[in-house]
Amino acid sequence: AVYIHRIATNPDFRGQNLVQKIVEWGKQYALTNGKKFIRLDTVGDNPGLISYYTKCGFDFLGLSKLKDTAGLPAHYNNATVSLFE
Repeated sequence: AVYIHRIATNPDFRGQNLVQKIVEWGKQYALTNGKKFIRLDTVGDNPGLISYYTKCGFDFLGLSKLKDTAGLPAHYNNATVSLFE
């Protein structure tokens, strides 16, 4: 799988469909490199973001609770994440 990590958009560039462009790049990269999936996760149960990522073509796989977060930043401790594929 291709994993997309940390999509963040500078407010000056919002509205330019950059996530869609990243997804299209990911699809081409996956095809070229024999990968079957593009995966993405985000911290929290954020209905707006879940809706946005599903509109970008991802399937929402559900929520998962992080277990082993030793060594990760504090905001990952006992966090819930939204998983997409």
